[in-house]
Amino acid sequence: MRYSPEALLAFVATADSGSFSAAARKLNKSQSTVSTAVANLEIDLGITLFNREGRQPRLTPEGQRVLTHVQAILSASEQLDHLAVRLTKQAEPRLTFVLSDTYQPTHYEMLLGRFEQRYPDIEFECLIAEDQDVIDLLHSGRAHVGMLEVQENYPPDIGYSRLPDQTEMALFVFKNHPLAAIKTLRREDLSTYRQLCLQTYGRQEKPKALGQTWSAPSYLMLLEMAEQGFGWSILPRWLVAQFGHHKLIELELRGWPKLISIDAVWCKTNQPGPAGRWFIDSLLDPLRLAGQ
Repeated sequence: MRYSPEALLAFVATADSGSFSAAARKLNKSQSTVSTAVANLEIDLGITLFNREGRQPRLTPEGQRVLTHVQAILSASEQLDHLAVRLTKQAEPRLTFVLSDTYQPTHYEMLLGRFEQRYPDIEFECLIAEDQDVIDLLHSGRAHVGMLEVQENYPPDIGYSRLPDQTEMALFVFKNHPLAAIKTLRREDLSTYRQLCLQTYGRQEKPKALGQTWSAPSYLMLLEMAEQGFGWSILPRWLVAQFGHHKLIELELRGWPKLISIDAVWCKTNQPGPAGRWFIDSLLDPLRLAGQ
């Protein structure tokens, strides 16, 4: 029997998120579509996957066993898709890449140079976005490949691989801001002044902050706001060094700066073509660029 990939994804998403509504949000579908897909899978299998007696669906013992197999099926299917793409001769006519400001572009210029040599006829577009906005652009088909700060979890239809590079994030403030004059900074001191926070277009809840906030959807905008003295902000160190105007100072606080990891991401239901896969492979192994 053949099972619908959409039904398998809906099942895994529901199991991961704990509800049909949360799974629908992850998959960018309606709740009825997800619940119907899971119900149809239960009919096909002849097994009850979820106990629906409580407020939230709970995996049955049979559902727990099936989940392991479905995850393996989806993983094998994704690997087969990757192989098929790499074996395909004809590259896609257009590639849209979503770049995060958390990524220090050490190898980016070399990557673009090699990309131009290898795929001279492809139209290339680069967007800037962070966090949920990157996922939304992939889900909508607006972008093919992206990168973002590592997330706690991803929707089941989003593929990801950890990049070898890490970025240092630090606390910055305008050099004449009152926080800059505090010799031994405490966490409580930060809460008394406005924090400039990242707030993506796709995020519904307010950003986690210590006190009053102003927000923007990009780190570069936050940098400019900090330079105007509007508050303190968590920013990529490389971004301040390259695009700052020597107006900011780094605040010294225990636990900072912090190293963050970055993932390359793509949508499994709208797989990147050969050029997109080459782009991802090159991000994952920058040393291969020198030999290509």
